[in-house]
Amino acid sequence: MIRTQTAAERSLLGLKGMSKQEIEAILERASYWANYPVKVTGQLAGKFVANMFFENSTRTRFSFELAEKRLGAEVLNFSAAVSSVQKGESIYDTVRTLESMGIDAGIIRLKPVGVLQELAQKIRIPLINAGDGNNEHPTQALLDIYTMRQHFGEIQGLTVSIIGDIQHSRVARSNLWGLRTMGAEVQFCAPPQMMAQDLEGQIRYVSIEEALRADVVMLLRLQLERHETGMIKSAEEYREQYGLTAERAKLLKPHAIIMHPAPVNRNVEIDDEVVEHEQSRIFTQIANGVPIRMAVIERAVG
Repeated sequence: MIRTQTAAERSLLGLKGMSKQEIEAILERASYWANYPVKVTGQLAGKFVANMFFENSTRTRFSFELAEKRLGAEVLNFSAAVSSVQKGESIYDTVRTLESMGIDAGIIRLKPVGVLQELAQKIRIPLINAGDGNNEHPTQALLDIYTMRQHFGEIQGLTVSIIGDIQHSRVARSNLWGLRTMGAEVQFCAPPQMMAQDLEGQIRYVSIEEALRADVVMLLRLQLERHETGMIKSAEEYREQYGLTAERAKLLKPHAIIMHPAPVNRNVEIDDEVVEHEQSRIFTQIANGVPIRMAVIERAVG
């Protein structure tokens, strides 16, 4: 007898605790969709998916919407800026309202950490985390892992350097959990004031010189909107000490690849001329986001 998965089992709240087999299944299904000969399918015809973004987003929201439409789902776009949230409605009541109207799955991005986990315990439809505070961004990490596997063939044994604002980065955390599960060594590089206190003892920090010797060099966006005053002196100083400048790019191993979750602050985390360097996979990452999210949405709606 085949057991039907619960909404909680079909949800994707984070990669921490997800098994290697589950991650590989998503990657394989994403590969299927990446090579699918027809752009729009009827795979999820008659299903309704709501994009509920309580925090601003461009790339992630468009990527999810494109993935939903390629699968043939009916798409509802929710923006907190023009919703009843502005009138005082809670996030729970908003999601519960859409659930009551009959949506089949919800994609959620929000600022507060922990709220998504609480919602998932109360809501009876699968939820997909599109970024919650500085906690996790699982689909970004999945597309990053997919991009690495696409280039190297496998993840096992790779050394991945993640450079930048670790403290505020949900991308760094999801990549840490996912890459470790897949057998990669993950090391961080960050200014002292941008190191993550909550990860102390679980991770290794290296110098920028050592970080550049990795197989994958991933730069993080300098999230100025999340910084307290005085956290950095200037963007120029950050670039000088931690940016992937054109000079530093010459130190990369010939087989290494450059990654960035985007949006990119050009000439801050990475020099303008390095963004589309022959070793850069930044726009490949963006392209890979659509099949990864197709796989995750299909898994959720089933």
